[in-house]
Amino acid sequence: MIKFGTDGWRAVIAQEFTFENLKKVAQAHAEHIKDKGGKKVAVGYDTRFMSEEFAKSVAEIFCSNNLQVIMSKSFCSTPALSLVTRDFDCDEGVMITASHNTYQYNGYKIKGGYGGPATPEIIADVESRIDTVPIKEGKRDWEEMDFNSYYIDKLKSYLLGELFKQHHNKVVHDSMHGATIGYLSRVLDETFLEVIEINNFRDAFFGFHHPEPIEKNLQLLMAKVLATESLIGIANDGDGDRVGIVAEDGEFVSTQIVFSLLLLHLIRNKKIPGAVVKTVSTSYLVDRICKKEGRKLYKTPVGFKYIADIMLKEKVAFGGEESGGYGFGFHIPERDGLLSGLMILELILLKDKPITDIIKQLYDEFGTAFYKRIDIKVTGNLGRELVEKLRKNPPDMFAGKKVREIDTTDGIKLIFEDDSWILFRASGTEPVLRIYAEAPSKEELNRLIEEGKKLIN
Repeated sequence: MIKFGTDGWRAVIAQEFTFENLKKVAQAHAEHIKDKGGKKVAVGYDTRFMSEEFAKSVAEIFCSNNLQVIMSKSFCSTPALSLVTRDFDCDEGVMITASHNTYQYNGYKIKGGYGGPATPEIIADVESRIDTVPIKEGKRDWEEMDFNSYYIDKLKSYLLGELFKQHHNKVVHDSMHGATIGYLSRVLDETFLEVIEINNFRDAFFGFHHPEPIEKNLQLLMAKVLATESLIGIANDGDGDRVGIVAEDGEFVSTQIVFSLLLLHLIRNKKIPGAVVKTVSTSYLVDRICKKEGRKLYKTPVGFKYIADIMLKEKVAFGGEESGGYGFGFHIPERDGLLSGLMILELILLKDKPITDIIKQLYDEFGTAFYKRIDIKVTGNLGRELVEKLRKNPPDMFAGKKVREIDTTDGIKLIFEDDSWILFRASGTEPVLRIYAEAPSKEELNRLIEEGKKLIN
């Protein structure tokens, strides 16, 4: 069974992700597009093993179904593919990527013509068509286009260009051997900022690391920022839709803090109108900022597709999730890791202060917040059973804190009187229980996590 997950179909190369299965998915997707009267598709691919060959196979299927195809001249990021899909009037787009998964995987992401994640209705229709009609092959008359140059020019247009020419400093970019190799240097090529690139060559094994920009995977970036006395370190995942930030002191900046800083920058400095969207696992600082700034706040289950859905229906300034994926209302309804890093850099240059000082200002105004997430492997359905048990009998007290509110948007979230919280979510694809928590101090945070672990043990 070929099944799409929260963001596309992903599988191990040569095990389930084969040319045979890929062609089945592409043919089903072509039938879906034709039946709704579509005529044009954009195809992109990342730096993974065989991604270009897989993308050409998909393009051939579309061409053979008499669809017009534009394909990236080289590997590109997911937001670059999404932007081209929207701006060049494509009915839908396809990105060959497994995002931040390990090197053994590849995948097939579908993008709507609006430049964001496919809706559940699109995915369901494509899935229902798999293996129902013969595969059409033989036509390879697609058009190639430089997706990357178009995307980079678009990002430049969003920046306060003159601001970036006022500073002589250094920035480190870790593309993690992924699709954003060389991107930051090209965006900042006409400024006085020196970009130091690391992991900036194509490696289908990602240096045998996980191409996800979280703290444990960014030790080299953290050391490089310190050693070069750089202003900031910016990391992007395998397909460029997530970001990780390292401060000038070499410390990783929590994704929750990055969300809050980006939100304040967009509201106060760039005056972007609209509501704010966050997932249930995102910081209470966002609630406090929205309350003070008078912005409507939407809360969704975990997954950017839920955020994108609201961005398509409402005027939204900013939306994001705790995994480091953030979307901008003035851009596309899609996570964009490089744009997120550039917006943080713009904030630092505008304030003319190191990011550690800006974070201190955030804490002074809205309170401190420390965040942690752990993933625990469990046996069978133990994770789901625990979540269901807590849903039916939620506690009044937990880790010495009184429970103020219960949120069952996604899993179960216990919210306490001081706004701190703990969230239990069972993975939908693997036997894993995810525990998220946030508190005003590291000591309280660790206590919440330890009490959470006791429940599963």
